Amino acid sequence: MAVTSLLPPASIRSDLESIVEWVEAGSRVLDVGCGDGELLHALVHRKQVDGRGIELSMDGVRASVARGLAVIQGDADTDLKDYPSDGFDYVILSQTLQATRHPRIVLDHLVRIGRHAIVSVPNFGYWRVRADLLLRGRMPVTDRLGHEWYETPNIHFCTIADMVALCQDMGVTIERSLILGADDRAVPAPADSVRANWLGVQAVFLLQRS
Repeated sequence: MAVTSLLPPASIRSDLESIVEWVEAGSRVLDVGCGDGELLHALVHRKQVDGRGIELSMDGVRASVARGLAVIQGDADTDLKDYPSDGFDYVILSQTLQATRHPRIVLDHLVRIGRHAIVSVPNFGYWRVRADLLLRGRMPVTDRLGHEWYETPNIHFCTIADMVALCQDMGVTIERSLILGADDRAVPAPADSVRANWLGVQAVFLLQRS
């Protein structure tokens, strides 16, 4: 199989760039739902992590392996239970929690398997999403929510406020959060604020079990 790229791309998605900054160099990382391996590739090359990945689609697995990454096919909803507690320093789930069948169970596994979990989610409470639904009466299609309702992989629509509430309910500590606006710049607001839920297009959370 041909190796498509030995070096990380010059730039990656804004939430992934933040995740790279948060991960300590040389740590053990499991990237759940790693897609084509874009984030894991950046972490291996920039932070020299001991990285592993699981991905549902075979196309994603093939693309990751072509980058030279240790990625296997797996389902976050069914396979995380097989991973030992504290097996990794970081377990990452990027833009995928809302697409799992059992987000609460998946989140519980993330903070069990990793000393830290890093989760990024799109914000269905973003004001343009709300306005689109209110004024047009149709499910919004945006840069971050790019699917029509009949083909979207997202089955659990949540807001930043919902994510904060779920963590509080589960006793999961939010160590750090980053709110990103429409221009991919940070919104200076705590995750539990109205401003974050109104202006944030997406959010990234660094989590730890209490």
